[in-house]
Amino acid sequence: MTNTPSILVVDDEKVVRDSLTKWFLQDGYDVESADSGAEALKRLQVRKRDLILLDIKMPGMDGMELQQRVKEIDSGATIIFITAHATIDSAVQALKQGAFDYVTKPVDPDYLSHVVANALRQRTLAIENERMRDSITSASRAEEIVGESPQMKKLFELIDTVAKTDTTVMIRGESGTGKELVARAIHANSNRRFFPVVPVNCGGLAEGLLESELFGHERGAFTGAHYRRKGKLELADGGTLFLDEVGNISAKTQMDLLRVLETKQFTRVGGNDVLRTDFRVVCATNSDLEQAVKQGTFREDLYYRLNVFSIVLPPLRERRSDIPLLANYFVKKYALQMNKAVTGLAPDAMEQVVQYSWPGNVRELENAIERAMVLGTPPMLKASDLPFQMTNERGRIRTGTLADIERAYVTEVLERNRWNISRSAEELDIDRVTLYHKIDKYGLKKPS
Repeated sequence: MTNTPSILVVDDEKVVRDSLTKWFLQDGYDVESADSGAEALKRLQVRKRDLILLDIKMPGMDGMELQQRVKEIDSGATIIFITAHATIDSAVQALKQGAFDYVTKPVDPDYLSHVVANALRQRTLAIENERMRDSITSASRAEEIVGESPQMKKLFELIDTVAKTDTTVMIRGESGTGKELVARAIHANSNRRFFPVVPVNCGGLAEGLLESELFGHERGAFTGAHYRRKGKLELADGGTLFLDEVGNISAKTQMDLLRVLETKQFTRVGGNDVLRTDFRVVCATNSDLEQAVKQGTFREDLYYRLNVFSIVLPPLRERRSDIPLLANYFVKKYALQMNKAVTGLAPDAMEQVVQYSWPGNVRELENAIERAMVLGTPPMLKASDLPFQMTNERGRIRTGTLADIERAYVTEVLERNRWNISRSAEELDIDRVTLYHKIDKYGLKKPS
């Protein structure tokens, strides 16, 4: 709508057209008139109107037919019918076909002005709601997933397929491959995108804290619970619950989570009220859950509940053709953030980036480009701008099992940061608890 609402009066009676045009011009509207359905269509093809006052009984094309033709031009057109008492049944039928309202002849100017004002107000709200939906869609759209390799094309197909359903999804892959990014892409392309996606880091919290984080708690439920708190299960109502590092949750929390997934009901910690919630579950793990099931550390029934549709993300070393795309993507991202006129990587720098093994995957690549952007100067990043450890590994691709690669990379980061847990966790983009888990898992020890 423009600032001045526009109205088209369509009636074969000149006195009616003139009267309505005069009334609404005095009310400050932009008003034009047409004496037939054909003339109205010509005007509407040139310019759409915010509201159309339409007579039902007209020679040639009547109002009912014109309504259908108008909807073909503008499906969101707001139409008010003007009808004689004898044609009220037709007006009611027109309402069923999408008209806003009808008024009877002889027309009461005050009543018609009231109906028109309500119609325009509703149209404004509808337009604002549509704009808000577009804004929400834009805001909720996941950060771009970059890649043109066959593996990534297959990934895009899987995301597009599963996003349209409410199926539970398990995303698997090494640390840094972008599991949360994929989870947000699934949510952003689903019917739940107008509701929140709520992430929960299952590996970053102790059992009691994770329970409170998921289920919420009542005031006085435990020491320090000074007020009622909604949990992530409530906050995810209508949207998507993203359970990251789901393989790290305790046996008790596994049982509680399974019950929620089966019933969509739960109670807050320290509470008695049974609450209902409706959410879609997307989870992620870099653990071998099948082995955990065999060892009895992960419930088999919960595993099958979560592993309905599985997506496996390839490590960056297995899709090297995407590395230049990703590197240039991150250069543009940080050039904008840092206001630096850097346009890309010099050939020698790009060669090193492509040849490096990237044990930390896309996350490590992004961190490397960000650090290089801090050091580098326009117009291109040079090989000397890249992190020192990358330069020393030129051409060497790490081999071995996934566990071997992760163990080596975690050890490298810890040693580089002199075993400072906080700095190492930040560089790995994981929390301190998860890093301690990995140190214990791989039997790593700080040099004496």
